[in-house]
Amino acid sequence: MNNANGYHKSPAPDPYVDDDDDDELDLNELDPVATSRRTPVSHDYGLPLRPLRYGGRRRPREADTEDLEALIDGGDEAQRDPGYGEEHEGLLPATESTGILSFNPGDSRTRRKGITRFLPFTTTPAAIASSSPDSESSAATTRTIHVAAPKQPLPNTKYPPNTISNAKYTPWSFLPRTLWNEFKFFFNLYFLLVALSQIVPALRIGYLSTYVAPLAFVVSVTVGKEAVDDLGRRRRDRVANGEGYRVLRLVEGGDEVGGVKRKVGRMEGRKRGKRRRVAEEAEGGGRMAEAEREEEMVEGLETPSARVTEVVKASKDLKVGDVIVLGKDERLPADVVILKSFSTEQSTPPAAIETADVESDTTLVETDDPSSSTKAKPLNNDTTSDDPSAGGEAFIRTDQLDGETDWKLRLASPLAQTLPASEYGRLRITAGKPDSKVNEFASTIELLPKHRQHTQAYDPPIARPSSRASSQQPLPNLPTSDPKSSPLTIDNTAWANTVLASPTTIHALILYTGPQTRSALSTSASRSKTGLLEHEINSLTKILCALTATLSLVLVLLETFASPSTASPASSADQVGKGQKWYVAFTRFLILFSTIVPISLRVNLDMGKSVYAFLIQRDTGIPGTVVRTSTIPEDLGRVEFLLTDKTGTLTRNEMVMRRVHVGSVGYGGAEGMQEVGEIVGQYFGGGEEGRSGEGLWTPAHVEIGGGGQGATRTRREIGARVRDLVVALAVCHNVTPTVEEDAEGRQSTAYQASSPDEVAIVQWTEAVGLRLAHRDRTSISLQSTRDGQVVIKVEILHVFPFTSDSKRMGIVVRFLRHTNDRKRAALGDDTDEEDGEIVFFQKGADTVMASIVAANDWLDEETGNMAREGLRTLVIGRKALSTTQYAAFGSAYTAAALTLSNRDAGMSRVVKQHLETNLDLLGVTGVEDKLQPNVKPSLELLRNAGIKIWMLTGDKVETARCIAISSKLVPRNQPIHTITNLSTSNPSTALSALEPLHANPTNTALLIDGSSLALYLTHHPTPFILTALTLPCLIASRCSPSQKAALATLIRAHSPSSHGARIAAIGDGGNDVSMICAADIGLGIEGKEGRQASLAADFSLTQFSHVTKLLLWHGRNSYTRSAKLALFVMHRGLIISVCQTVFSVASGYEPLALYRDWLLVGYATVYTMFPVFSLVLDRDVDEGVARLYPELYRELRLGRALGYGGFGVWVAVSVWQGVVVQGGSEVLVPGYLRGLATTGGEAEDATVGFRRMVMVSYTALILNEILMVCSEITTWHPIMICSVLGTMGLYFGSFPFLGGYFDLAYLLELGFWWRVAAVTAASWGPVVVGKVIRRRVRPPSARKVREV
Repeated sequence: MNNANGYHKSPAPDPYVDDDDDDELDLNELDPVATSRRTPVSHDYGLPLRPLRYGGRRRPREADTEDLEALIDGGDEAQRDPGYGEEHEGLLPATESTGILSFNPGDSRTRRKGITRFLPFTTTPAAIASSSPDSESSAATTRTIHVAAPKQPLPNTKYPPNTISNAKYTPWSFLPRTLWNEFKFFFNLYFLLVALSQIVPALRIGYLSTYVAPLAFVVSVTVGKEAVDDLGRRRRDRVANGEGYRVLRLVEGGDEVGGVKRKVGRMEGRKRGKRRRVAEEAEGGGRMAEAEREEEMVEGLETPSARVTEVVKASKDLKVGDVIVLGKDERLPADVVILKSFSTEQSTPPAAIETADVESDTTLVETDDPSSSTKAKPLNNDTTSDDPSAGGEAFIRTDQLDGETDWKLRLASPLAQTLPASEYGRLRITAGKPDSKVNEFASTIELLPKHRQHTQAYDPPIARPSSRASSQQPLPNLPTSDPKSSPLTIDNTAWANTVLASPTTIHALILYTGPQTRSALSTSASRSKTGLLEHEINSLTKILCALTATLSLVLVLLETFASPSTASPASSADQVGKGQKWYVAFTRFLILFSTIVPISLRVNLDMGKSVYAFLIQRDTGIPGTVVRTSTIPEDLGRVEFLLTDKTGTLTRNEMVMRRVHVGSVGYGGAEGMQEVGEIVGQYFGGGEEGRSGEGLWTPAHVEIGGGGQGATRTRREIGARVRDLVVALAVCHNVTPTVEEDAEGRQSTAYQASSPDEVAIVQWTEAVGLRLAHRDRTSISLQSTRDGQVVIKVEILHVFPFTSDSKRMGIVVRFLRHTNDRKRAALGDDTDEEDGEIVFFQKGADTVMASIVAANDWLDEETGNMAREGLRTLVIGRKALSTTQYAAFGSAYTAAALTLSNRDAGMSRVVKQHLETNLDLLGVTGVEDKLQPNVKPSLELLRNAGIKIWMLTGDKVETARCIAISSKLVPRNQPIHTITNLSTSNPSTALSALEPLHANPTNTALLIDGSSLALYLTHHPTPFILTALTLPCLIASRCSPSQKAALATLIRAHSPSSHGARIAAIGDGGNDVSMICAADIGLGIEGKEGRQASLAADFSLTQFSHVTKLLLWHGRNSYTRSAKLALFVMHRGLIISVCQTVFSVASGYEPLALYRDWLLVGYATVYTMFPVFSLVLDRDVDEGVARLYPELYRELRLGRALGYGGFGVWVAVSVWQGVVVQGGSEVLVPGYLRGLATTGGEAEDATVGFRRMVMVSYTALILNEILMVCSEITTWHPIMICSVLGTMGLYFGSFPFLGGYFDLAYLLELGFWWRVAAVTAASWGPVVVGKVIRRRVRPPSARKVREV
């Protein structure tokens, strides 16, 4: 039968009627291979069949689908036993009680009749991560997950999708949030009210579009920019979510795998013959023996539960319950439990890999071609250890999650490590609700019994029908197989955004996806950010609005109290306006003077931001920089605090050995290391001293002459000490060598360990002559790099791993004399290997090793020198143990390990008493964590610019201190006050730990660990942050993502600045996203293991050193340009408002419009916009000068460029120029009001004199603005020249189209030109003279350094 889900329907057997073919039924039961046809069963022999069927069975078998099919009746479904199962559903989610798909009234299958309930298209697809009926109804409670169901389910609504989202808006929240962000500023709200006022006919001045169109344009530009930025984020998220991952899929119908069908056909004939032979045998033991032989023959043909294939699924399509396959350097897309880990070297890629589009979920399509099934092979089940329960190791890097550089050892579940991939469907995991704690996890894993048919389906007991209710109980002789369970801990997990570091392949089950992962729960949501410039302009706008209201009120009062005798000569023509109410006149004045608060200000600033973003992204000096949020580039020029991560941001997380010291001699640099290599080569380079024949090197004499007492050492003694140090470093570690193969098939040795420091040390020993060739749980072998021979082999007796509390690690080894027993016997050496020297090696921090090693006079000095260079120091010691000493230690250590109370403390006490006393000091090593390119000068430049840099890392305290010193984050002469391990039981004592900082706060750095920081943030946040703000630097180690975000928030809240200090945060890992989102400016570095920080940031960089140019050059330019642009736009609005005021006073305090319609719109757009906007290309200093004098950046934090003092100067200039332009035009063109008719306050049928006055005034106004721009430009750009000349040509070229406002005939008269020149000179000349004098008397800092 081709369809695996189709079944041949056979009549149900009658349990009360005997057949004559009982033996055929027995052997058919014993054969696990399904056949396509069955003969009716009978019970000739009348023997009880239950002992026959189970007597010789050694392990349970799967249910026989064909036999089960023949016994299922289509009618009586309600009476069917719940233990019945179907093989084709063997991997689908089972009921919690039995682990087998049960037939109950609530099941959709049991409600259907006949064969339709077995057809795949009539069943409800099961979910990959289906839960038990009593499991959670939401993701907030405990979840029960069945692993890798074979059928692709419909989207599971219970668990969120596995998507990354850095978007700020959703489709339904975009408009409300963006409009709120726009109109929460006063000046936008002001323009909205002005535009709405034009709906009232009595308040309308000119066309409605004159006020509505600019506002709509401004809002559209801003909203459009937000939409473009957010769409860009979604596009980048789509790329990240589309990353492909290999997923195991278990396809049901294992009986159709490979050539099983052909085996079934061949076995059918054999079974018929065997049945006949069994029927001819006696009823004694011969029949039982034959049945057992038959079972043994067919045992190997038992089919797996499912066929295993691989598909490629996009990251966004991964679901809870999927089993993913990951290799070295692959990022974890979700929180997972490791099921299996096996060596990459031993594994071979599966033959049946079906790729699919990574953008969407994939579905396997079964074909009728039998060859396609025969090519499918099960995945290999190789492990990293012969003992699977103790194997299944894998190392992961978590620096993208918690900032720690040490690799973490993870173990596969012992229950799943030995399980074939085809049986994953029998696993069930019960896990807790999603949690943000990355170091805690508790769960259980169960292995359900393999599904098999029950005996009573073939040999129902003779019982009354009423007794069927008891059929659910297990039969007395039916062997039961309860589910096996095992606990899961944090050691069995790997969280999202971690990276598989070891050269292994793992199978991992997805537990939590998307927003429920540890990484996402520790990350703050992105927010809309507003620049400091926006707040400053908003404050200035309020001042301008108050000025407008005051001016309008004064004019209304003057109109009300003015006597007819003091009225204008045209007062007889103004009687129409006299009938207006005072509040109507006041409102019309407000509308006339609305240009004081220019609506074009937002348009110009937003367009300027786009230009700044374009210049940043096109800068070849910072390649790869991407502006993801183009609304805050000016804040780059106002940064006061820079919060930075360490790993991947300041450092590369690549360790290298820089120095070693063995007493009076130190080795460093290329030449020093070469000398060490020569010394090692003399001992291990081919049968020299220490090697005789085929024997291995052993320490003949552990004691070292001189003992570090400062005596003069010969070259030979120094060489022996160097040799012993190298041997100690090559033995005392937790590194395991592995063989990796590149794409071209070349093999190379790689090392895996929990710490990159360990790897760096082992790589150094290889570089100087001793290579780690092999390591397992019992031995270590070292090779000479010169001849490739094994020169040292030790037996591992005890290992004492490094912990953050002990700060040291040790190992007890026995040196072997020969590589193996065979070679030792061949050489005639009958000495027992037990007689080899036993040595205890230990290495650790100098603070703990100083009291363990023997007395010396050089350790403190050398460790201090290395620490000042920022090197991680390790002190190495050695102690020889006699057989008696080791036996005494072993008995005491074993006794301590058997105690139930204070076991760890007791074992540590034994080690300290027997081993950690009077060790021979071999030497000191200095390991450096390589810094990112140009980190040191970049930090120094930023510090000189007045930026306080805080390093917030998840790494250890010692590591954070070393990097702070080596990167010059803390100057050499600056003390570091350390606060660690504060007592949580008495929080009040924490304040006393801050008191030493008050003595010299400007020259002391603070180093604090995560637990102490949590104490301050919880109980004393204000005193702590106020103290920290006065310090030049703060270093926080073991800092969680939430603590990083909290520090950014506290700095802003307690900063003395009016709107809070501008905070920039830079990082490269997922653990930095919260800090990046909480800061005012988020800077993300594209790391090696992920782009999460880069995607969430406002600016994406490729390395830390680019920050200096981004801030000191682009940030400074963006702020100074925007400040100058804002002042010019406000000046442009103020001067035309002053002109309107002067005209209103001259016209009898009436709200008459001086410039109407196009003149009003054209002034703010085409006639002045291009020269004013070209200021975004101006620069007051060159890039080299800005980097040479970083103090220029410090001045920007004071905000003087857009302060109240500078704003007051520009207001005074605007008032002067407005009065001169309009007053001079009215004086030079007298009689312009005679014959002027007004209707509703709008000038109509204006006289020639009025048109000529407007022509002179408007032309002088345009020329004055262009000349003001020219006088403010420091560095001319070709675009500036084109904008100035082009604008003048555009204005004069548009005169023929302005006949409705100007007297065009006046253009040909000389009087027009000299009047315009005179008015322009009078308004612009004094301002330029005053500016020149001010620059001479009090030159700005930029002008000073420019003249140097």
